[in-house]
Amino acid sequence: MATTVWKGHLTFGLVSLPIKLVSAARGETVSFNQLHKSDHSRVKQVLYCALEDKPVPRSELVKGYEYEKDKYVVVDEEEIKKVAPSTAKTMEILEFVKSAEVDPIYFESSYYVAPDSAGEKPYALLFEALRRSGYVAIAKIAMHNREHIVIVRPGKTGMTLHTMYYEDEIRKTEEFRTDTNLVKEQELKLATTLVESLAAAFEPEKYKDTYRANLIAMIEAKVQGKQIVEAPAPQHLAPVVDILEARKMSLQGVKKPVQSAPAAVTEISSAAEGGGKAKKARKTSAG
Repeated sequence: MATTVWKGHLTFGLVSLPIKLVSAARGETVSFNQLHKSDHSRVKQVLYCALEDKPVPRSELVKGYEYEKDKYVVVDEEEIKKVAPSTAKTMEILEFVKSAEVDPIYFESSYYVAPDSAGEKPYALLFEALRRSGYVAIAKIAMHNREHIVIVRPGKTGMTLHTMYYEDEIRKTEEFRTDTNLVKEQELKLATTLVESLAAAFEPEKYKDTYRANLIAMIEAKVQGKQIVEAPAPQHLAPVVDILEARKMSLQGVKKPVQSAPAAVTEISSAAEGGGKAKKARKTSAG
């Protein structure tokens, strides 16, 4: 069961509906613990007071804001709650905009918006209105000690919320620009042909994290005492500047994205299995 990260009311105009937010996505990675190299014992982080030259428990910690070098003002949880805006319990829709006008670079984190008790009908009404109109809602919400501007949009079966970066958080890089005057019409046609040759329907399940899968396969092999082999090296092509040559080379070796698990994982697992059998055979022969 997904954990609720925010609970309150969504309001727009005279309409108010109770909702709750749950995380819609999270990154997956292989986590490692820090061990002492000499004896492989688990290393723990200790909170340490440099002034008193001793470790301190978490119960003795308070929040401090450094307003000048080495000068802090202490702020407690009750004081933080007092200045929390109304959006801590109520998400107010400010306006509706066309979804095509929102650059995805502003998207930060994603949440599912679910109706709370007695909120099903107004929730369904807003969902259908957004779905048919092509609009998304811009709203304000306070959570995780921060006030966010968010996008609420209709998904396949319900509404999804995306927290957004503020304008001043988007990095403006002067060098990041494109001079389209360099493009020749013939080259553009060839580039378009290359793009179309790789065109496919978006199927996110086709794409796998090869690095994480290889790590897991390697760790499982080590746990079982098997031989570890390297993943096959990727094929490196010489850089091609001329679009005509690039098109010829690409169209000759073009292939659609893979739809099954990465071959590297299979090779690592198979090689590890083979190494284990060979090792066992050597022991039997020696015996």
